[in-house]
Amino acid sequence: MYALHQFMLIHVLTCLRQNALGSEIINGEKAPENSLLYMASVQNKYGHSCGGFLVSEDFVVTAAHCDEGNPRRIVLGTHDLSKPADTVKDVIMKCIHPYYIGVGNGNDIMLLKLSSEVQPSKSIQMIKLPSSEIKLKENERCLVAGWGLTKTGGPLVHQLRVVNVSVISPEVCRENWPGLPDGLICAGGYGTNKGFCQGDSGGPLICNGTAVGVVSFNKWGRCDYPDAPNVYVDIAKHLDWINEILKKKHC
Repeated sequence: MYALHQFMLIHVLTCLRQNALGSEIINGEKAPENSLLYMASVQNKYGHSCGGFLVSEDFVVTAAHCDEGNPRRIVLGTHDLSKPADTVKDVIMKCIHPYYIGVGNGNDIMLLKLSSEVQPSKSIQMIKLPSSEIKLKENERCLVAGWGLTKTGGPLVHQLRVVNVSVISPEVCRENWPGLPDGLICAGGYGTNKGFCQGDSGGPLICNGTAVGVVSFNKWGRCDYPDAPNVYVDIAKHLDWINEILKKKHC
């Protein structure tokens, strides 16, 4: 049975790799202008491809699978991507988790080093990470934000959007994702019409003002919730790796 579960998960995740890049917000609302100032738009030569969030003066966290979009620059300090941005930094280093092999293995996380440091301002702030492993409670209310689709196959939007989501227990999550490994968090997308979609990948799951997760994948790239739970990387599982990079300023 375990082997069957593993086969099912691998089959699902193989398909997800083709659909996971870039996710947006379902049944959310426009983020207030002076909120979520840590949000980053990870962009390639075509524009926005993934979300991310600023965790130090020169590093942004995003999802490892966002490397498939060939990120080149980071836009900070704006909620509206249709307007010229005051702060645009080139990506000069990509630190992909050393054990990343694909979405769903629990290591879908990457740090991007900026071409120069940014200082906190009225439009740019850093978000704190957990200081140690934390235990999220079932149904705990958190939020997720991003740019992109507001429904499956829908048009792109330029305004940052945000939605509240509830944490789903690991037991319920594994019932819907057989063979799901440790190191992942489920919230939204199941038993609710709220969650993320294609365009939010790499963005943060925020609980009590702390970035606890990284948007990783949903089911088949569909955002017609309720469906299977949305899945995030558990940041607390990777604190040593993250802090070592932030300290050395190098992978």
